[in-house]
Amino acid sequence: MSAETTSVVSLTPNAIAKIKELTASDPAAKGKALRIYLEAGGCSGYQYGFTYDVKKDGDHVLASEGIEVVIDAKSADLLKGSVVDYKTDFGGEGFAIQNPNVKKSCGCGNSVEI
Repeated sequence: MSAETTSVVSLTPNAIAKIKELTASDPAAKGKALRIYLEAGGCSGYQYGFTYDVKKDGDHVLASEGIEVVIDAKSADLLKGSVVDYKTDFGGEGFAIQNPNVKKSCGCGNSVEI
C-alpha cells in the first residue's frame, strides 16, 4: 500500500516542467517514476538523490500534472514539508530542495544534517 506524498513534499512549477522535460528525453525513464531520496554520505550526514525507479511497497507517491514521484518511507520522514524546485542562475542550474528539517548543510551545499 502506498501513502500519499502531498504532505511530504511539494513541487514548484519549475520542478514539474524540468521533470517532464527530463523524463521525455530519457528512454530509461519510460514507465518509471522519479524517486527522490536521502542517503547517508557527504560531510554533513545525508545527500539528496534523484533516479528513475519503479514504485515499491511502502513508497509515498505524488502524482502531479502527469508525473509521478515516489519516496521511500525513511526518506519521507526526513523530507516532510520540503519544497522541490528547479533553479537556473549565474551559478548554474539544478534541483534545489528547501527542507525545513535541515539543521545545517555543508559549504558546498551537497549534503545536509537532519
